[in-house]
Amino acid sequence: MGILVVSGTGTEIGKTVVTAALAATALAAGRTVAVLKPAQTGVGPTENGDVDEVARLAGAVTASELARYPEPLAPATAARRADMAAVGPQEIAGAAEKLAAEHDLVLVEGAGGLLVHFDEQGHSLADAAQLMDAPVLVVAPPGLGTLNATQLTAEALRSRGLRPLGVVVGSWPGQPDLAARCNLVDLPAVCGAPLLGVLPEGAGGLRPAAFRTTAVQWLAPVLGGRWSAAHFLEQHG
Repeated sequence: MGILVVSGTGTEIGKTVVTAALAATALAAGRTVAVLKPAQTGVGPTENGDVDEVARLAGAVTASELARYPEPLAPATAARRADMAAVGPQEIAGAAEKLAAEHDLVLVEGAGGLLVHFDEQGHSLADAAQLMDAPVLVVAPPGLGTLNATQLTAEALRSRGLRPLGVVVGSWPGQPDLAARCNLVDLPAVCGAPLLGVLPEGAGGLRPAAFRTTAVQWLAPVLGGRWSAAHFLEQHG
């Protein structure tokens, strides 16, 4: 897997920390990693963005950001309001493919959900994934309401000829409720792809050294980790 797109079912559900876990796991296996954020919104010119957070947690990744807009809005809206150039799918795909020529793994982290607009033509991360012919990892929250959003994301991917590689729960609570526990079984069913990992709530608050050594325990073998869905279901299902 040269390029992997990391998309969420919405915003603030753990995409960046999942991306960092993927990067840390690959680095621990001796692979070279690049992280591409096509559009960073809601961050000032001197503030750290998502790729900086991934690098802080995961370690020596090549961090790349194509555009940065000051307001915390969808990239197309933020670009229009700032009177700045938007980022289109060709630019995203070109940057990812260039990084892929120099790294073992390129992680492309989206903004919000899969179909958030990046430009005024309505292009989204899905359009870039089509150009790259890249698998998409879906990051979802654990609780009530996640099944509908996850199924819609998976259906949007398949309607474009893309495949969801699997689903990762971005933040598993210390005291999961009934809905969260049931969703461990239902999420892969509605996604039509396996559950490939669960990150504990607060994982992003770990010290980087602890994060790097523990990340492998949160992700399934197909993602380079040692996490077992069957074992997790035995404990929490």
